[in-house]
Amino acid sequence: MKKILRLNILLLAFILIGCSSEAIETNMSEKVDDFHFTTQDNESLSLKDLEGKWWIADFIFTNCTTVCLPMTANMAELQSRINAQNLDVQLVSFSVDPDYDTPEVLKEYGNSYQADFENWSFLTGYDFQTIKELSIKSFKNLVKEPLEGDDQVMHGTRFFLVNPDGEVIKGYDGISSSEIDVIVEDLMAVTAKE
Repeated sequence: MKKILRLNILLLAFILIGCSSEAIETNMSEKVDDFHFTTQDNESLSLKDLEGKWWIADFIFTNCTTVCLPMTANMAELQSRINAQNLDVQLVSFSVDPDYDTPEVLKEYGNSYQADFENWSFLTGYDFQTIKELSIKSFKNLVKEPLEGDDQVMHGTRFFLVNPDGEVIKGYDGISSSEIDVIVEDLMAVTAKE
């Protein structure tokens, strides 16, 4: 009888540990392909540099006249909330118009949103095909060339949570400001586990 009781207690302990191991509800599971790009400060940032860190990614471009405006405003608000909570989280904005978005252009763009470049990097330094493939393959995020005679790149509007192992585990609506509360709650949950 004692043996059965011990087995039941052990089984219950495993179940409880298993239930608590996932701090948030996830909706993705994609490994981020290796990358090595250029920041707004003309420095390099690679997937390896982000290893061991939680980070939020999005795909934008500075000439965007539609969805990037609320997305970047929401990322700026997210950064403000992350910093206020002292959360150790990086933000990474990949440009989908790397020919136009030089480091200098990205720096000016970031400054216009009062970005703190200590934990928010704007990336360029690749060709369009490279970022299109990374976005689609690693983030399941649409990126499509502008239509003939247009300069507006089509791209998805989600924010992506990437875990310290370089796996995209959750996507959020990057246009909705109400989603910021959800992201901050998730970040507090996952960083509290460390």
